Amino acid sequence: MINSVVLMGRLVADPELRTTTSGRTLCNFRIAVDRSYVKPGEQRQSDFFTCVAWEQTANFISRYFTKGSMIAVVGSIQMRNYEDKTGAKRTAYDINVREVSFTGSKAETGAGSYNQSAPAAPAQAPAYQSAAVNDFEEITDDEDLPF
Repeated sequence: MINSVVLMGRLVADPELRTTTSGRTLCNFRIAVDRSYVKPGEQRQSDFFTCVAWEQTANFISRYFTKGSMIAVVGSIQMRNYEDKTGAKRTAYDINVREVSFTGSKAETGAGSYNQSAPAAPAQAPAYQSAAVNDFEEITDDEDLPF
């Protein structure tokens, strides 16, 4: 069976990093994903998805992403049942995030929102010298080749 989701959108609020009673780290966040089709004369519609990431992925998201950041997630859909404040039974569908990627430019993702040291000077490419043609010996006997 296959349960795989790939979404790209913008965070609608800052990610919320928490720790469970058993000590596991989790991060909850919601993303808005624009629909690809726009009816003539109407504004583009968006769908909103609740996402949950665990452990290192959760820490990564809470550290590098903020409200408005463009994000790509890969995960699976997970259903959960709960009771609301009135006692009514409800069902929620969450995205259980396995992978996450930056998708916008540094300016769009708020690169200055986390502690970032000054950029290092670009490393110089190593200098290579071209070999002289006479440095290579032509193989004339095909019998000794392994292929």
